[in-house]
Amino acid sequence: MSHDGVGLRAVMRSVAFLTAGALAVPALAACSADEEVAKPVAAQDIAPATRDRIEDGGTLRWAVDAVPQTLNTFQADADAGTSRIAGAVLPSLYRLDYKGTPQLNPDYLESAKIVESEPKQVVLYKLNQQAVWSDGREIGAADFAAQWRALSGKDSAYWTARNAGYDRIEKIEQGKNNLEVRVTFSRPYADWKSLFSPLYPKDVMGTADAFNDGARTKLQATAGPFTLQKIDHKGGQVLLTRNPHWWGRPAKLSEIVLVAVPRDKRAEALAADKVDLAEIDPEEAGRITLAARDKGTGPLQGPGSALTPTKALRSRAVAHGSDGEAASDETEARKEQSAVIATYVRQQTALRDFVVRKSLEPAYTQLALNGSEGPLADERVRRAVARAINRDELAKVVLSPLGLPAVPVGSHLALSGQPAYADNSGALGGQDTKEAQALLADAGWVPGGPVNEQQQKKDKDKAAGPEGKKADSDADSDDGTFIVGEDDKNGEADRDKKDPKDHAEKQGKHGKQHADDQADKHLDGRQYAPKDNRQGGAPGAYAPKGTAAPAGAAAGALAKDGKALTLRFVLPSGPGSESLRTVADQISRMLERIGIRTETSKVPDDSYFKDHIASGQYDLALYSWPASAFPATDARPIYAKPVPAADGSLAVEQNYTRVGTDQVDQLFDQAIATLDEDESRSLVRKADARIWAAAGSIPLYQRPQLTATRLNLANAGSFGFQTPLYEDMGFLKKGVQGGTATKKDK
Repeated sequence: MSHDGVGLRAVMRSVAFLTAGALAVPALAACSADEEVAKPVAAQDIAPATRDRIEDGGTLRWAVDAVPQTLNTFQADADAGTSRIAGAVLPSLYRLDYKGTPQLNPDYLESAKIVESEPKQVVLYKLNQQAVWSDGREIGAADFAAQWRALSGKDSAYWTARNAGYDRIEKIEQGKNNLEVRVTFSRPYADWKSLFSPLYPKDVMGTADAFNDGARTKLQATAGPFTLQKIDHKGGQVLLTRNPHWWGRPAKLSEIVLVAVPRDKRAEALAADKVDLAEIDPEEAGRITLAARDKGTGPLQGPGSALTPTKALRSRAVAHGSDGEAASDETEARKEQSAVIATYVRQQTALRDFVVRKSLEPAYTQLALNGSEGPLADERVRRAVARAINRDELAKVVLSPLGLPAVPVGSHLALSGQPAYADNSGALGGQDTKEAQALLADAGWVPGGPVNEQQQKKDKDKAAGPEGKKADSDADSDDGTFIVGEDDKNGEADRDKKDPKDHAEKQGKHGKQHADDQADKHLDGRQYAPKDNRQGGAPGAYAPKGTAAPAGAAAGALAKDGKALTLRFVLPSGPGSESLRTVADQISRMLERIGIRTETSKVPDDSYFKDHIASGQYDLALYSWPASAFPATDARPIYAKPVPAADGSLAVEQNYTRVGTDQVDQLFDQAIATLDEDESRSLVRKADARIWAAAGSIPLYQRPQLTATRLNLANAGSFGFQTPLYEDMGFLKKGVQGGTATKKDK
């Protein structure tokens, strides 16, 4: 997948959570406007069709990044392929609707509800009486209990990646009959609907050996519309076949084959008739769109549909961002009629059988600011960076060319359409150059200060991280290290004679209090009125009263204590990351306007997250987090305050920005522990406002979700929030409107 995601969906669900310390938090009142649930920014695009319009049978070949290394979603190396298989072959008690809200799954449950809250929370599950494992055994309390014991965290023999929620269960027992399961919690747990999805049979969860090794390559029993038939690691395929014992709506497809195809090879795989459904990057989407455009209004093989070498060159140039004269010149076209062009022509013709389904993925891209060291350890500098960035413009750069709504994300913890969503960005404030400059000046960074060149060289060497002084590069790319603003000339001598350490200590409490005040005022609906039509924020925050923004700050780099203000911007260099690099360029230019230089290192994909993000070897970085229907549980480790570990290191869980507060931790704890859904959502929103105020990460835009599907494939594509309904996917019957006959119909 694109390194915009960096595989973080699996990481997000793979860490055991720490218990936050207690600290009194002032009472906060949420804005009444926040209580209104917004709509999803973009609708799902799956070519919906009723089941009577879909053929019985057929094989769907679905591209995945790789054949999963484990079938156990609760292990650390589980990936998107693991989750896709589990969704088709295992029970999920709840699944998400198009708004990202969990809905009871009637194929497995008749009902599920809290039947007692005092003295302890008790949830009663009433199972569908037809629900059985593929070996004929009824799904029951024994399966629930085995999964709880394996994931409770009490037995270290189980190599579990996460135990959130299961560690709060006290006991599981059968109810009045074998179709009832009673789950008693030792502590209240608001996100109880997140548990037992997927549910594994007791044979998988019953022993540590079965959990650790037995479910990596096979499942003895399944209970979904499909069953796992075969995993072929050498051939790069996973075969799922229709479950003959399935009690729900019969699957329309006979088979689903998951085919491992690298992201940058998917257009070729589609054209070569190797896959029917594939998530693609914008470049591949452009090729398919151009193929449809070249097709025109003529029939598939009729007049006007031929793709000549000249047209191919022109289409290829447009797909790669250039439509120059060379591509349209007949003479040049003849010179370039080679095997490569011939192949491209054949591929473009074949790609006419596909369409691009477009929506927004339930994940957002953020700018991460490492607050553990360097200039960004000062909250004022982090806030200055945030105030310099125009998030609207960044969203447009990525989404507008794709025809998707360019709306910035306003929350760290939910996306528009989800019940917990509220735009809390006002707790930090919108783009404001003067305010950003004032924050930097107050932090002691002034234009034209003297720079220690030797120290600058050391910092530049450090920026490249573990790979060396510069990132790996090749002849066909511009990978490596470059500095935005390096040519700026230093002006006057440093006018700030204060000791920067004393200054930071003096401003620390004031800065923290101001951030909290801003979050409170935002939540109370009393945020400062916008100034000059800009998004709200307190003019002159942190700057001494009456201090003007430093003259010429936009024209020259800033310095303090003999060191220029240069931030290390680390990015992946591989295919599929072009949009990230474009966004990074835009951000660097925005920061340059306020005197912040960026030194960008492009590093190999396989080391980007492990050696840089997780290890803290960066100042600025771009990566994505998936949204969750259960933010109090899933998002807490991302924003938990780092704490010293026993070995002297800093335990950051998944908080790779290393920015956290006790108040945010306590708000998460309160949200997890309340059984009132409205109160829990309100607490999540308050936590989000605090996270905005701390400026450790800046949500930018929801990731585009682009999926290539055959023209006659229904109920599949870009799902958005919704859990795929595997049993409803299939190919339209011949002659049904909306489908085009292809070789799969013949």
